[in-house]
Amino acid sequence: MKKFFYTILTISIILTSQLRADEGMWIPLLIEKFNIEDMKAKGFKLSAEDIYSINQACIKDAIVIFGRGCTGELVSDQGLIFTNHHCGYRQIQQHSSIENDYLTNGFWAMSKEEELPNPDLSVTFLERIEDVTEKVLNGIKKKHTEKERNEIISQNIEKIEVEAVGGTNLAAIVKPFYYGNQYFLFIYKKFNDIRLVGAPPSAIGKFGGDTDNWSWPRHTGDFSVFRIYADQDNNPAEYSPDNVPYKPKQYLPISIKGVNEGDFTWVLGYPGGTTQYITSDAIKLIKEIRNPSRVLIRDKRLEIMNKYMEENDTIRIKYASKNYRVSNSWKRWKGEIIGLERLNAIKRKIELEKEFNAWAKDKKEYKDVLQELEIIYQANKEYVIAYDHFREAIRTIEILDYSWEFSKLIRMAKGTELDDSWVSEIERLKKETESFFKDYEEKIDHEIFKELLPIYFSNVDEKFHPNIEGLNVNYTEYINSLYSKTIFTEKEEILDIIDRGSKEEIKKLAGDPIYAFYNKFYKTYNAEIYPVYDSLNKETIKHYRAYMKGLMEMQNDKILFPDANFTMRVSYGEVKGSYPRDGIMYKYYTTLDGVIEKDNPNIYDYDVPDKLKELYQNKDYGKYEVDGTVPLCFLATNHTTGGNSGSPVLDAEGNLIGLNFDRMWEGIMSDMIFDPEHSRNITLDIRYVLFIIDKFAGATHLIEEMKIIE
Repeated sequence: MKKFFYTILTISIILTSQLRADEGMWIPLLIEKFNIEDMKAKGFKLSAEDIYSINQACIKDAIVIFGRGCTGELVSDQGLIFTNHHCGYRQIQQHSSIENDYLTNGFWAMSKEEELPNPDLSVTFLERIEDVTEKVLNGIKKKHTEKERNEIISQNIEKIEVEAVGGTNLAAIVKPFYYGNQYFLFIYKKFNDIRLVGAPPSAIGKFGGDTDNWSWPRHTGDFSVFRIYADQDNNPAEYSPDNVPYKPKQYLPISIKGVNEGDFTWVLGYPGGTTQYITSDAIKLIKEIRNPSRVLIRDKRLEIMNKYMEENDTIRIKYASKNYRVSNSWKRWKGEIIGLERLNAIKRKIELEKEFNAWAKDKKEYKDVLQELEIIYQANKEYVIAYDHFREAIRTIEILDYSWEFSKLIRMAKGTELDDSWVSEIERLKKETESFFKDYEEKIDHEIFKELLPIYFSNVDEKFHPNIEGLNVNYTEYINSLYSKTIFTEKEEILDIIDRGSKEEIKKLAGDPIYAFYNKFYKTYNAEIYPVYDSLNKETIKHYRAYMKGLMEMQNDKILFPDANFTMRVSYGEVKGSYPRDGIMYKYYTTLDGVIEKDNPNIYDYDVPDKLKELYQNKDYGKYEVDGTVPLCFLATNHTTGGNSGSPVLDAEGNLIGLNFDRMWEGIMSDMIFDPEHSRNITLDIRYVLFIIDKFAGATHLIEEMKIIE
């Protein structure tokens, strides 16, 4: 398998003219083999060893997984990290209150002693990558069923991961590529003491809010600053006042020389997931069923959240992070529908599939694969609808999801013996309860519940309706009754029950109307929906593995990059504007002038801070000024997706020139089909970041930590 894979790619590398710099998310380990010559031809001035090496410090050592779904980068020898404001939003929100509203006013630690700890936040470094395809597939025979194959692979992976990190503080994970045609081992080191150093006000860091999200022109100062702390030996450690700033192997120099259209740029980060090779049936399911239904449900949630958030500052702070999480995918799904339609994506996929079928007609391994996938997608349609509605319309009801946190403890209370895990579960639920009620508003949840429950019963097939006594067409009356009778909305009563730790009291929680309601739904989901949904999805993986292998054989004049799977990738392209529609040209950059033009004190997301307006009026820009203003954002053709948020955007010499934070609306469907004419990543110009830190916040001590190239 490994020999076959490399044979195809070795042949295709000869035809470098087929490779577009603006498409692809490439594995750093293979840059030397497949990309470096093309990168250099387009302007890159470093070597592949400068990007990724296990023999010397390199740029990958300055890049981290930030939290669970973003990227960050080291910018000083004292563990200072840049990432996006929206990546640090949860931490900023958790530290905020009416008295200290860091979301509205920003936060800047003027000394290391003022930096704020974040118990649930970690950053993770990549130590090395290894191709383990042969080891993972060892023992696989053609005679094996898919179940047997997966069992062998799981056993092989477990052995590889254990042997790779045994006796160390490292973590190992093996991930499949090309739907399981290739496997790579990733070795990581995690740090858990991460402190908030600085964040601009939301009127800078989230300027434009949901209105400007996924769009251009953009004027959002989407950044936040954190610091990694380690023990006295520079090793990972849990939070302690005795910890010291981490000394990294590598950190990024920062260039304020600026960017021009046509300049080479590249991104090194952790793109979360793409599906470039899915079939026309999959695109149709997403475009016509999945996205429209999910958008409709989130429309309702956002409408209710926004109403209450606009009326009350306390609620605005409580729901800021939740609102962002809901709205971000909501707008992306809407954009994907438009983009897939504009590109006629289904037709384009069908044309490729016709070509594949013609090529595969005499090849036993491939000739029926697309027909099998079509059958599976047809069979899965009703399960997809039920799956999405459960997760979007039922599980998102906060009080239901919170009540289910008690399911493990309730099961334990019904058992005959209690062990140490009982105590740890009690402690976990205490923390969970405090966290839940800190950001919970019953009237919002109640109103959303009344909007969403009828949607589930209207849109989901009756066979997936749980049998709930007393639930009829009068949903409002039923839901009102649930809230009036449940104990799960009463924080102190729940905490008292947890504190007492009585098995009898815990067991009685199973009869609580909220818990019992969700239990009915969950049982239906767990018995009737998810098993079939999951089984059919696993079947698609099997057929996509064959389809992917066949595509690589058929298109042996191309390098087919692997889909993103939240592993480190390199993408590269150039600074470039766009012509999205007839008569419209998008210039490749924006400036501070655009912020002032959008200023509107009556709208929270456009209420420009007085200090920023003062700096603008006085033209007090310092060394960040260009042509009488400050550069703010720029467009480039780098292929990015979710997870790339906070990724460094680098110049040809490996200097930090910006932070990736978004994609352009017209190219938002690039997870499924990349359009070189419209797919653009949006980058926050590093000069604006430094301008805000230096001139707006006055945090010059942070500037002094960095290596700045002028």
